[in-house]
Amino acid sequence: MKPQLLKVANNSVNSFSVRRDRVPYINNRWHYHAEVELIYFKKGNGTQFIGDSIKRFRSGDVVLVGAHLPHYWRFDDNYFNDEKSNADVVVVHFCENFWGSSFLNLPENKSLKLLLERAQRGVQVQDKSKKLIGELIESILSAEGPKRITLLIEALLAIENYSHSSLLSSIGFRHDFEETENDRINAIYNYSLANFKRKIQMEEMAAVANISPNSFCRYFKSRTRKTYTQFISEIRVGHACKLLIEDSMNVKQICYESGFHNFASFHKHFKIITGKSPLSYQKSYLQK
Repeated sequence: MKPQLLKVANNSVNSFSVRRDRVPYINNRWHYHAEVELIYFKKGNGTQFIGDSIKRFRSGDVVLVGAHLPHYWRFDDNYFNDEKSNADVVVVHFCENFWGSSFLNLPENKSLKLLLERAQRGVQVQDKSKKLIGELIESILSAEGPKRITLLIEALLAIENYSHSSLLSSIGFRHDFEETENDRINAIYNYSLANFKRKIQMEEMAAVANISPNSFCRYFKSRTRKTYTQFISEIRVGHACKLLIEDSMNVKQICYESGFHNFASFHKHFKIITGKSPLSYQKSYLQK
């Protein structure tokens, strides 16, 4: 499953790029780039794929993605179908050496260097500090001159020194880009996200991936380090988490609405993936 190489637009005026996206379909595909990506979801919910990690993203989230690490942000369907659902995302792209080849090796920048090394697996900010970090990222949009660089450094240092953060992709995730790039991962992800509420046959996915049914399972696992069954369960559990947080239906309704066909299976997979029962997850989130 090859991600698409993305050429990040840059100019001679600034040493790194920052932009605001208000539509959900910008870079809405499995891709990677040579630049580090720092992203702040001021407004928007959906499913994020970073390396071999699959989880929900929500308004207020801050994520740091290392250079060449494949990723994909898939906004929920209502952002495409409902005019009242608007995205608001601030994205920063920068090369690791844009401040000079020796900058990160200065003794004062040890924590900054460690953060960028951790970003090779993707870093998600977990605690209340993400609001402050998000505001720092947003302020880069209007900053000029050296202030742009100092604000970026402040945001990165806040992630490393003041926030509780977690790594996303597993340490064993490997990716290479020697073969011709293609859109196969997009087809698999989009088909899975559109159909996860029902039982998906392997023959269907093989047809989507344009390979034989006998080859699909081996191919998928060799590229993602997980079976397709694990993959689709993570998508279903992610959707269940969204419904539990919204608290608009009971747990049994959520079970079937998320694509599980019996409550025992739902409870088992939910606990394996999140470490909590559905009700415990809901309670812990609502208490926050």
